[in-house]
Amino acid sequence: MVGGWTAAVLAGAACSVWLSAAAAQSVASAVETPAKQLFGSVPTPNAGAAKAIGGYARGCLAGGRTLQASGPGWQVMRLSRNRNHGHPELIAFVERLAGRVREIGWPGLLVGDMAQPIGGPMLTGHASHQIGLDVDIWMRPAPDRTLSSEEREAIGSYNMVAADGRATSAAWTGDHIQVLKAAASDAAVARIFVNAAIKRAVCDAVGDGPSEADWLRKLRPWWGHDHHFHVRLECPAGSPDCRDQPAPPPGTGCDASLDWWFSAEARAPRSRAVKGPLTLADLPVACRRLVDGG
Repeated sequence: MVGGWTAAVLAGAACSVWLSAAAAQSVASAVETPAKQLFGSVPTPNAGAAKAIGGYARGCLAGGRTLQASGPGWQVMRLSRNRNHGHPELIAFVERLAGRVREIGWPGLLVGDMAQPIGGPMLTGHASHQIGLDVDIWMRPAPDRTLSSEEREAIGSYNMVAADGRATSAAWTGDHIQVLKAAASDAAVARIFVNAAIKRAVCDAVGDGPSEADWLRKLRPWWGHDHHFHVRLECPAGSPDCRDQPAPPPGTGCDASLDWWFSAEARAPRSRAVKGPLTLADLPVACRRLVDGG
């Protein structure tokens, strides 16, 4: 980890003392180190008040909590990744959702990635999930027994999207709609990312009447998300440095805007500008202090 005096420099504090060449090199090295290496090496959450800091794809988590591996109505998958952490509001959401889906007959949740112990950029995978307010829920219902650690590493979810990408697969059921509705109806939820084919299947089944708009508008089509749905919570109280996304546009999202996702433009391979990994200098000052143990 970065030393305490180094963190002060990284945090932008005025430095009036003379630094040796070796010390200056140490500071430069800390600034240039990929942040994912620093955040990904922290094994447990830090103590203190819970705060989501920064944006979903550029931030960190102070005072996070750990979702236990198994609970009433849920089981955490891929435990070896150590990503079953989050803001207490996220932990509470998973617990609420697990209760609600069992009431409608869903056997239980298989919970995928949440956040690392202190959030931040992940060693692999997601660009988001950095502030403890994101969780992936598998489209596969939990079995009627507790999975072993080995099974949680080996088994996968079900693909809800047909091979052509334009419709849902044979694995899709009306029960999936009820699970999505239960999640999206939670007041803490800002949006839920699903594959466009799933969004269209829900629109076709439910309709786009005003009575459904409050939860349907939260279902946002996004590339991928064919084996799981990604829930994102709003910034919670007590996190003044948390940065919400703009709210989804009014309406159900079952209009012409959904058609674009099935266009040649949307389905073409996406080209991304090649950028270097985030460093501490790219993150909020509080995140730099958090890595330093402050």
